Amino acid sequence: MSSTSFRTPETDPRNAATIGKAVKIIGQIFTKEDLYVDGDVEGTIESQDNKVTIGPNGRVQASIRAREVTILGQVQGNVETTDKVDLRKDAKLVGDIITARISIEDGALFKGSIDIRKAEPKPATPGSTASSAPTPAARPAEPAFSAATGAAGTAGVKR
Repeated sequence: MSSTSFRTPETDPRNAATIGKAVKIIGQIFTKEDLYVDGDVEGTIESQDNKVTIGPNGRVQASIRAREVTILGQVQGNVETTDKVDLRKDAKLVGDIITARISIEDGALFKGSIDIRKAEPKPATPGSTASSAPTPAARPAEPAFSAATGAAGTAGVKR
């Protein structure tokens, strides 16, 4: 058993679209499969239902939107995921994060803000009649604004 703490990325680069070390892309990347970036990317990366991995040689100046993002290299830009962001030991991220879950290993560098948002519920499957979400309680109507008095619903309010 090895005593090293380095974890290999869960995305196997052979089973994902790959941007190699010697490749530089300027523009927008939209993909419907996992993406492994080990080169340079400037622009935007979108893989809404899949995983994006920035490899140890990856240098990205882009906003990234995906289901899950793992960073081993360098990213300058905002990262938004519906599931998880994983910053590994040698990762460097300068930008804001919006995600449901996050993992930051010791040694990773991060500068920005983190907004943890609850994972979006799965849409109901066709044929299901009952809604699993409770209905929100009725709110009282907001007071109407009166242009004549410049006040909002002042009836019965003592000044």
